[in-house]
Amino acid sequence: MQQTKKTYTLQEATIKLEHYCAYQERCHKEVVQKLTGMRMIPEAIDVIVVHLLQHNFLNEERFAKTFVSGKFKFKAWGRRRLTFELKQKDISQFNINQALAAISEEDYNEYFNSLAEKKANSIKEPNAYKKKKKFIDYFLYRGWESYLVYDKANELIK
Repeated sequence: MQQTKKTYTLQEATIKLEHYCAYQERCHKEVVQKLTGMRMIPEAIDVIVVHLLQHNFLNEERFAKTFVSGKFKFKAWGRRRLTFELKQKDISQFNINQALAAISEEDYNEYFNSLAEKKANSIKEPNAYKKKKKFIDYFLYRGWESYLVYDKANELIK
C-alpha cells in the first residue's frame, strides 16, 4: 500500500507556516524549504511568503539579530562562523553586518577572554604543544578570528 503525502490548501499552508514562524524566528530559505517539502507550487510559495512578510511573521533583519545573539551567547560562536552560517541561509550582507554590530567590541573580547581561560584550564594535556593545538582548533572551529585565538593561545599556554 502506497502512502500518499498530505496536500494542503493555500489557507491551510498559510496557517501552518504562521505557526512555524511564530514558534521560532525563521529565515526566508527555511520557509521556502518547508513549503517545498509540503509540495506547494512556486506560485503558492510566493503568495504565502508575501503574506508572512506583510504580517511580520517573517523578518530577515530580526532573524539575523536573534540568530547572532543566540549562537554567540549559547554556542560561543565567533564572528566568522556567524557570518558563514548566515550566508548559508541567504541572509543579505547588510543584515549580517547589522546583526554583528549588535555585539559590542568590548563584550566580544570580554566573552572571548573568559571563554579562553576556562577552555585553557579544562584541557588536560601535559604536552604544551598538543594543548595549544587543541585550544586553537576549538576556537577556530567556532569561528573566532585567528589573530585573537593565536595571541590568546600563546599568552595562556606556555
